[in-house]
Amino acid sequence: MSGDHSTLGAFLRSRRDRLTPAQAGIAPFPGPRRVPGLRKEELAVLAGLSPDHYSRIEQGRQSTISDQLVASLARALQLDEFERTHLRDLAAPPPRRRTGGPEASQRADPGLLRILTALDHVPALLLGRRGVVLARNRLLAAALGTGMEPGSSFTRWLFLDPGARERIVNWADFAAAAVGAMRYELGRRPGDDRLAREVEELRRADPDVERWWDDHGVTDRTSVTKHIAHPTAGPLAFGIEAVVLPHDPDQRLVVYTVEPDSPTARVLPLLAGWGPDQWMCEPPLTS
Repeated sequence: MSGDHSTLGAFLRSRRDRLTPAQAGIAPFPGPRRVPGLRKEELAVLAGLSPDHYSRIEQGRQSTISDQLVASLARALQLDEFERTHLRDLAAPPPRRRTGGPEASQRADPGLLRILTALDHVPALLLGRRGVVLARNRLLAAALGTGMEPGSSFTRWLFLDPGARERIVNWADFAAAAVGAMRYELGRRPGDDRLAREVEELRRADPDVERWWDDHGVTDRTSVTKHIAHPTAGPLAFGIEAVVLPHDPDQRLVVYTVEPDSPTARVLPLLAGWGPDQWMCEPPLTS
């Protein structure tokens, strides 16, 4: 399998740096340490490789990387589910799409859209590629204090609109997870030049994005708690959950869940009347 070996090497180094010999269950190799985590030689032993073999992989000099080798490295580095998937994507990314031609338009999945329209009691939105809003309901707009019109970018609002930082109390936690989701998506779609340009734009515009991107963390953006400071309804707390259909992983229904009988749950019926409309969805989007 051939892949983006420079990105692969950077990811492996970042995961190696965060894992100490003690955490890996081995005694440190003798001699002075110049890295915060595992040495290359230590990781090689854990993965069942020779030091030279592992060095070739991390330095991008390994032309092919087998599934078995990816599994060995993931096990040695104690990667979670999404990091393992990301490592596989980097080792064998899908073919780059041809540039220059128009990208196929993205239409909201009818099944996810039906679920969205039925979720009138909690905020919800449907996101497509690159965080583009395909649809959202009234409570979502009311909770976030923005129209979030279909065709707009949720990711750009999160990082470039000052109102996002004011409204989301734990903005840093949520934004860091969003950066991890962008890296995860770019690993799945390495030929997406537009996504790569948007990432570079955000890195230039926000030092937080640059710092989180350089950390090489990945996530699918699920199960992130969001605290919102609403100017009228007061503090709101939501559990963010995402639904992805197997046949279209490029769309995700994001639902803001609440604890039953919580202050947030009690105020949501009032908040529902403050959004601009019940739900919004556009025809197919070319993004």
